[in-house]
Amino acid sequence: MSKEEFIERTYAAVGHGLKEEYGDLFDKIDVSREGFIDWDKLTSFMLLELYEKDERVKSSVIPQWRDIRSLPLIHKENIQKVVYLKGSCRYVTLSKDGLLGVWGENLKLQRSLRICTDTVKLKDLWATGLVFLANVNKIAVAFTSKEICFYDLNSKQDIFCQYKLQGLPGTPISMDYWHDHEDGNNAILTIGDVNGQVQAICFTTALISLFERPANSTEDQQTTLYIAWNELVSGFHKCCSILKHKLHESNWVRQVSYSSHLEAFLSCSTSDNNTVILAWREKGKTHLRTTSLNITKGINGFDYDSGLNIIATAGIDNKICLWNPYVISKPNGILQGNMASVMTVKFISNRKQLLSFSKDKVLRVWDVHHQVCIQRLAGIFPKTLEFQLTFYFYELHGRLFLSFNNQLAVLEMKSEASKSVASHEKPVTCVLYNSTFKQVISSDIGSTITFWMIDTGRKIKQFAGCHGNAEISTMALDASETRLLTGSTDGTVKVR
Repeated sequence: MSKEEFIERTYAAVGHGLKEEYGDLFDKIDVSREGFIDWDKLTSFMLLELYEKDERVKSSVIPQWRDIRSLPLIHKENIQKVVYLKGSCRYVTLSKDGLLGVWGENLKLQRSLRICTDTVKLKDLWATGLVFLANVNKIAVAFTSKEICFYDLNSKQDIFCQYKLQGLPGTPISMDYWHDHEDGNNAILTIGDVNGQVQAICFTTALISLFERPANSTEDQQTTLYIAWNELVSGFHKCCSILKHKLHESNWVRQVSYSSHLEAFLSCSTSDNNTVILAWREKGKTHLRTTSLNITKGINGFDYDSGLNIIATAGIDNKICLWNPYVISKPNGILQGNMASVMTVKFISNRKQLLSFSKDKVLRVWDVHHQVCIQRLAGIFPKTLEFQLTFYFYELHGRLFLSFNNQLAVLEMKSEASKSVASHEKPVTCVLYNSTFKQVISSDIGSTITFWMIDTGRKIKQFAGCHGNAEISTMALDASETRLLTGSTDGTVKVR
């Protein structure tokens, strides 16, 4: 039907509203400007609108967390990595001294065991990283001895080192593993080292064997196969190949990953030159096509979300930048508000939200679409002054693991987090209305301030520990309604 027919018929059927509004609706449906619409166009528009509305609701729901809990202290050295083993439903932690902790899905310690290599003395050896090879049920552990050991989790022994890759050109400090879910033979292990080099081992027969084995041996035999890095570079092992670049120069490669969506390798350093490198494989060529992001003062880490097609970078200058990987001249957005260097970032994919953790021990949740902080958690983490952080979020369980040196803490989302929250968890002390932004601001005795939209009643922001543990006793807005003043029972007044 034409625009005039649509306006008349919908106006007659609904019985209220303005005809101009129905005309605007027709224009939204007729995106191709053909001058008419049919039933398919109308239903497609309605379904898309409902989908986008549902996505907006998901992104505006603030996560509700259970009380932070500390796991038993089994590690004496800094925890380097936390991973989840999907096949066996267990979590694994690795500390610098090579101690592996195996935790059940209920976070109860099941066992602990030490892994090492005979190349150097134990006191001189550090474990630097760990990845889970899900398609072949193995783990790979990197050491300062310039080795990567591949341990078979199907072994009847406690843990069996199946392959030992030796003689890497630099000490590996970051690793990432990807495999093709449709063809498990295709997999990529990406490695970043202290010399600024990024290297990738591309496997083509992973389900059969990661590396070439002697003719008289099989993968099932309980013998360790020693492999020299030079053998991989020379092409001796036909079941895998090497890709590499050294654009980070002499800077440590802090993080690496491979994105199948971009078909690119991503890596970063703390340098403000070639801070983030994106490297693409080109068919028929051995070298990588690269591009770089230059970020002032460098970054500590990054994350990429394929649904949003956004790279988020954790800036040393306290800023989180959002980048389109194909437009590198400037970021799409900048998330500001952190008072210290951002140590790590991680997307919550199904919510279109971003987690960040900064040097001053503040965890923030950001709405990526609106580019605003919707939640701030502080004052709940261990009181260590200097600390090394390991940050791991397993979205399926809604669990966030944070290690502070050798201490491991867990934050878990409440199952009802997807529902709108009606009120505070503790008694409310003050309520204000901001007519400029059409928001209600409330506080409670637990020193939490919450912002609500007046038209929907939805919680949009929440800040915990605003006056430490002191009760917020009064609040006021300035004349412009752009600044919030809060007073507490400990005698302090703060301006926000």
